[in-house]
Amino acid sequence: MKHVVVILDGAAGWPLPELGGLTTLASANTPNLDALAYAGRVGLAQTVPPGTEPSSSAACTSILGYDPVASYVGRGAIEAASMGITLAPDEVALRMNLVNIAGGTMASYACGHITTPESRAIVSELAEALGDETFRFYPGVAYRHILVVKGHNEIVEAAFTPPHDISDKSIEGHAPRGAGSELLLDLMERARQVLLTSPANLARAASGGLPATDIWPFWPGVAPAGLRSFSDVYGMSAAMTSGVDLLNGLAVLLGIDRLDIPGVSDGSDNDYIAQAEEG
Repeated sequence: MKHVVVILDGAAGWPLPELGGLTTLASANTPNLDALAYAGRVGLAQTVPPGTEPSSSAACTSILGYDPVASYVGRGAIEAASMGITLAPDEVALRMNLVNIAGGTMASYACGHITTPESRAIVSELAEALGDETFRFYPGVAYRHILVVKGHNEIVEAAFTPPHDISDKSIEGHAPRGAGSELLLDLMERARQVLLTSPANLARAASGGLPATDIWPFWPGVAPAGLRSFSDVYGMSAAMTSGVDLLNGLAVLLGIDRLDIPGVSDGSDNDYIAQAEEG
């Protein structure tokens, strides 16, 4: 018997005045979802345990059948695994967004939804200017990248605020704070100076795109230990198709096959038909 798990990431939106008080999902034409609901059973599941950050990391770990507390892996380490990054015991991986901060306000946590080619060029310049024995930069997809810090595992105890949590709000009090934060704050300041003169960043601004003013590290994680593979736990094989590093990283860590399907992306151009037919 085959089982298919479809994750509608981001479907739980806020009601919007321009949609008559409906959410985007409530206002959408969803004949296939309607058919599934009609033919199946509908219920509620709590995928984020109390006290756990309400993020895709905890929720998707739960959906795959793992306890996001007992089997906790920091999101930075999960996304690093997706990118083929092997972490040493003394290394911490953090998600690193390219962001735009204007007048002390988080104007865009996604740098105006920068394209992957543009952001990779910018992160490559950051790596050339700032990479050393302590810091390594890895370009990812769109605004999402990975920063690896060596020799400072205390960073996992620091407090971080995801930039999307403070969209259009002041960044005051939300920069990394606590253990190891001074190291990151210094890097963020030096990165700001690099971005001011980055040829790739200036080219984006010249073409009308929102430039990256800052890097924003958060969601730290270290190499996981003791995770059992999906097949060992459930006695069945599994495959994953996704355009984002979080789910692909979970697939790597849990021994789930990753399907390489042309047209799969992290945006609205994703080829859902190809995913359904080849998945």
